Amino acid sequence: MSEAKDRELRALQAALAAEHAAVYGYGVVGGRIGEGQRAEARTAYDAHRARRDALVREVKDLGGRPVAAAAGYALPFPVPDAPAAVRLAAELEDRVAGVYSDLVRASGGGRRALAAEALREAAVRAVRWRGESVAFPGLAERAGTAPPLAAPTA
Repeated sequence: MSEAKDRELRALQAALAAEHAAVYGYGVVGGRIGEGQRAEARTAYDAHRARRDALVREVKDLGGRPVAAAAGYALPFPVPDAPAAVRLAAELEDRVAGVYSDLVRASGGGRRALAAEALREAAVRAVRWRGESVAFPGLAERAGTAPPLAAPTA
């Protein structure tokens, strides 16, 4: 495999891992979010599931074995109530945007366009949850964030 394809496959796998984590995270969000925002959380959950499934196909198309979801993930902070659930949703979207910015950088053509669209969607969802935006979603704020939710170690 060429170095460019290998870099693209690694970026796809990172995006897939982030989507697995986002699906898990939105399960937590959905359990804590207020009734008025439950539909928005469900829509985001469904969007991440669809992206996850598409990424599985993309990884296979490049000859890779899709990274599996962990059984559980360590949350970046406790989520005891609806305000914390909203913060978690915004954090999930920021982290997903970061890996999609890497995929935009590593890919070309149609795959790059799809990654840019996924980055845009995550940035829009983050703004909805947070109520404010950042200048360059997926880039500047990434320097201070951890990778997508981490799977707990044994």
